[in-house]
Amino acid sequence: MSTAPHAPSYYAASANPSAPRPPLQASIEADICIVGAGYTGLNAGISLAEAGFKVVVLEQNQVGWGASGRNGGQVVHSYSRDIDVIESNHGKAIAEPLGRMMFEGAQILRERIAKYDIQCDLKQGGVYAATSTGKIHGLKEQKALWEKWGHQNLSLIEGKDDIRKLVNSDRYEALLVDSTGGHFHPLNLALGEAAALEQLGGVIHEHSGVTKIERGAQAVVHTAQGQVRARFVIVACNAYIGDLEPSLAAKSMPCGTQVVATEPLGALADEIIPSDYCVEDNNFLLDYFRLSADKRLIFGGGVAYGARDPAHVESIIRPKMLRAFPQLQGKKIEFGWTGNFLLTLSRLPQMGRLSDNIYYSQGCSGHGVTFTHLAGRLLGEAIRGQAERFDAFSRLPHYPFPGGRHLRVPFTAMGALWYAMRDRLGV
Repeated sequence: MSTAPHAPSYYAASANPSAPRPPLQASIEADICIVGAGYTGLNAGISLAEAGFKVVVLEQNQVGWGASGRNGGQVVHSYSRDIDVIESNHGKAIAEPLGRMMFEGAQILRERIAKYDIQCDLKQGGVYAATSTGKIHGLKEQKALWEKWGHQNLSLIEGKDDIRKLVNSDRYEALLVDSTGGHFHPLNLALGEAAALEQLGGVIHEHSGVTKIERGAQAVVHTAQGQVRARFVIVACNAYIGDLEPSLAAKSMPCGTQVVATEPLGALADEIIPSDYCVEDNNFLLDYFRLSADKRLIFGGGVAYGARDPAHVESIIRPKMLRAFPQLQGKKIEFGWTGNFLLTLSRLPQMGRLSDNIYYSQGCSGHGVTFTHLAGRLLGEAIRGQAERFDAFSRLPHYPFPGGRHLRVPFTAMGALWYAMRDRLGV
């Protein structure tokens, strides 16, 4: 596996100082070897190191190099398919334990930031926005469903004047405000969680791509220049798993998303988002945006199935940005980047075991910020012998994509076209 620098993102340009971590160049032993230094691996490592385990993390690039350091930086609850869909498709016995955990990931994220004093510009408040009158019903259903599961911090805002007090755009017909939402600098969160793990005695080796995981009572995780013998292994690669574990890659698909950051907007930033909340619409192919600490607009949207990197991110995102905020016409976009997330056919995360002592979590399908924090805790619980909550997810079926790895992109794109048409029609 090759290594590469961070994507040319605003996050990489404004990252907190972090000393490089040397590659693995020896044969070592650990209680836990984790493959991947993104949110899943780092939070599993923290959970286990807090319990006294010796943890080693192997990362083929740098901490937060993948989706954990490139995402929109928004705290969004639940899963990519909400709990009513899960119950309809998989039954009440699976849905109920998942429902009890659907808001926990955000709590864990905030606990990490507070406990380890992570400087990542955390701000409170989030908004889900309806782009048509037909989409308002979806917000009302979401509010009722989440309140049924105990989440009472929601308010529905209708009326253009009231909407503009929060998000100064004519694009939206209603807003669902979640006071427990929020936004932050994602790469700095990953760097802070890595430092927390190291404070607990964990070791992270960057530029240490894993080439093979050898099964056994004591697993052996191989890199180009070293190996780790471990009682347990966690595979936490998500969209960057490559060919390391073909059985996992066959049931998922990397997808690209595009993000831009404007020049600092000064007072105009407070005019376009007076609330300073993060925003995402409730379309199938959604747009999402927020203000950074230095008053840039960070705006993302669009999906490239199969993780292709478009040549001109700005040309894809600028029209979307101006549709929401025409007052930004002529403002410079200073950063544009892509990042991959891992999509599953069911749009639900995949967790399970490859053997008695090799665990995995992948496929957050666009809801990775909070789910990866939950997954890290569940992986830690399972390895400590408390697997009930982990197994609630492992019981979800992991479907292969129709047509296998070669046809998954065209089939998925065809389905997305149908939903894109529904978005344009406002239904």
